Amino acid sequence: MIAALTTILLCQLAGEALARGIGLPIPGPVLGLVLMLLLLALRERFRKRLPDTLTGPVLEATGRTILAHLSLLFVPAGVGVVQRLDVFGAYALPLAITLVVSTIAALVATLLTFKLVLRLTGDKGEAA
Repeated sequence: MIAALTTILLCQLAGEALARGIGLPIPGPVLGLVLMLLLLALRERFRKRLPDTLTGPVLEATGRTILAHLSLLFVPAGVGVVQRLDVFGAYALPLAITLVVSTIAALVATLLTFKLVLRLTGDKGEAA
């Protein structure tokens, strides 16, 4: 489990180094997630060269354990919000507008993506 956790953190560190080194406008953890995705996608090709930590169920179990306790990572953010309620009060209207507009934009983008995928796959919504 320690080796799997190290692998996850190394992917995040590599993403952070890449983002800062090249000056990309993408957060380092997002790039680390992409690197981890590439590593997982390519692990079948290089199964014989990789350690058992990456090819066995240990990495998946470690990821599931982290996801099971993911809600604990929101506690510091919640405390920060409560400590800065005065800022939220001062910018309540712009924040509310931003939340509503971004939610509608996300729903529209999801709808358009869904329609595009339906058109590309030729699915007419018929049940099998």
